[in-house]
Amino acid sequence: MSSVVARRWPDAALDRVVYCTTRIDAAASPSSKRSQDVYLLALRAHGAVDWIEYGKFYAKTKTRPLATRGSPPRFRPQVTIASAPIQVRDAADSDVPGAYFMATVADREEKGSDVNVASHLLIDALSGTMDGAVVVSNDSDLAFPVVEVRKRLVVGILNPHGGHTAGSLSRIPSGAVPGQWCERLTFADLTRHQLPDPCGRYSKPAGW
Repeated sequence: MSSVVARRWPDAALDRVVYCTTRIDAAASPSSKRSQDVYLLALRAHGAVDWIEYGKFYAKTKTRPLATRGSPPRFRPQVTIASAPIQVRDAADSDVPGAYFMATVADREEKGSDVNVASHLLIDALSGTMDGAVVVSNDSDLAFPVVEVRKRLVVGILNPHGGHTAGSLSRIPSGAVPGQWCERLTFADLTRHQLPDPCGRYSKPAGW
């Protein structure tokens, strides 16, 4: 990541890297759990991170309307309305215009990672241990802590996704320290910054 940061801060030195994630539930996906374990061990073996902060996964069911993916750039879901050849009728055998379908699905929800990112960002900024921060995320839930820290020091946002960066993260608030920035990671950035394979005694999981 140092070469990516150097595009904005040529003389900067990365002092501390905190990685916030959640361990995959082995009961839900044993192979993914094994692959993640190898990756986390490789990160530590390579010295790529200084601290890993863990959130939690919660397994539950959710009932939601059946929908299709909307158009870019926001991809807002489009609720599927019953129409021929599949229609909905009531108990009197009459058509129900505008009816939609409900589906109950298994859901695994990650909890705590955004709070952990915000907490580390605020603690480091308020303790005066850094001159600037880089947040690798496109989570709009981080808007408030990012705004508050930008009033005290420079914050760079690195969007790891291909879509547009959340407006609440890219918007520079009134009273912010000069020099705030926001970028998207490119495919080339990601391919240039892979861990070596093998990484110590850890090899890349099959299929990665």
